[in-house]
Amino acid sequence: MTGELTRWESDGESLSKSLERDEIFEYLSEGFCRQCKSLLQTRIHSLVNQKVREREITPKSNNGDIDGSRFLNKQRQETRFTQMPDSSSWRKGSNSQSYELSNGRDSEEEQNEHVRVSQVVREKEFVYFERINGKPTNVLQGLELHTGVFNAEEQRKIVECVYDFQTMGQRGQLRERTYSEPRKWMRGKGRVTIQFGCCYNYAVDKNGNPPGIVRDEEVDPLPSLFKKMIKRMVRWHVLPPSCIPNSCIVNIYEEGDCIPPHIDHHDFVRPFCTVSFLTECNILFGSNLKILSPGEFWGPFSMPLPVGSVLVLNGNGADIAKHCVPAVPAKRISITFRKMDDSKMPYRFLLDPELDGINPLDYSLANHRKVHYNDKSTRREYEPVRARSNNSFVIEKDDFPPLGSSRAAMNGLRVSKDRSRQRKF
Repeated sequence: MTGELTRWESDGESLSKSLERDEIFEYLSEGFCRQCKSLLQTRIHSLVNQKVREREITPKSNNGDIDGSRFLNKQRQETRFTQMPDSSSWRKGSNSQSYELSNGRDSEEEQNEHVRVSQVVREKEFVYFERINGKPTNVLQGLELHTGVFNAEEQRKIVECVYDFQTMGQRGQLRERTYSEPRKWMRGKGRVTIQFGCCYNYAVDKNGNPPGIVRDEEVDPLPSLFKKMIKRMVRWHVLPPSCIPNSCIVNIYEEGDCIPPHIDHHDFVRPFCTVSFLTECNILFGSNLKILSPGEFWGPFSMPLPVGSVLVLNGNGADIAKHCVPAVPAKRISITFRKMDDSKMPYRFLLDPELDGINPLDYSLANHRKVHYNDKSTRREYEPVRARSNNSFVIEKDDFPPLGSSRAAMNGLRVSKDRSRQRKF
């Protein structure tokens, strides 16, 4: 009996090595619905990642035994939360990759986290007055810009994760309404979008659904890495624990792509935030933004968005002032995190326990360790910024839906020079 079992295990191992991962998954998931397939895929990926990490971080002594002391010391020194994109390891010929952001919990790592938080520069006082309903109004009230929230290495891992999801979308491995890459047919038209958590319509769709959250459509859930980003922003006092995002939209810009003037739909509660990657660009604000030509806009207030920064929109800055992103000078990625209004959630949406009960970092502990937080309030009033072009351009009702982009692969991460005015310690 033992010999038969050993022979069966050997044959099974040989068979598994001869099959592609895609073939194994297709066999195991035959007859499953889309949701069950996605759940099985996620569980298998987690198991594969765990085994890969164990092999990578478990050193051996000369006699082949695990060196316990070295292993424990390495575990103490490394703070990890690791997650594969929900299908990337199943691409034929791909290598398993992990995406990590440090999130310390022991005393040493927690102290390092306090130091990181102390280095975040927070600009919270933006001022530009316009006459609204006959009264002078600061239309920028409620805007905050947090720079230094994600460092260069963390940005690289997040960008790699986004590109993996883009590849999955191009291969049809994401839900239909998750990924959008329409044809680029003119300048300013070409933004790739990836939606997680809910399906959002920018305009009336072919089924007659109005702008807003489409409650009877499903998209893929928030990836684990994005949930780690949310935890970081709440823990580091960028977002309030009373408004934890449960959806997001990824925008992938090629050079010349843009976002026209708009106010975010009130199916999403305030505040919400946008994280910027790859290239610094400007965002315009004002109650009366003007379209000059394809991808070129005019507005009274322009704010630079450094790479790795988080722009929080609340108050007048979210509800009175419109905002837009003119044609970007180079490839750019942004991730906008938003919390859905409870009454507007998709019918089959399930709350994620991972995003429940996130507690902000205790400032008193930082003060005890002589770490000081910088709330850098900057009162800035900008002159109008005008883009020059001779072309005429009229915005149509369908100008704001997700727009396509080229499918060129990433040739290398381009991170613009960090221009944040961060204090040196």
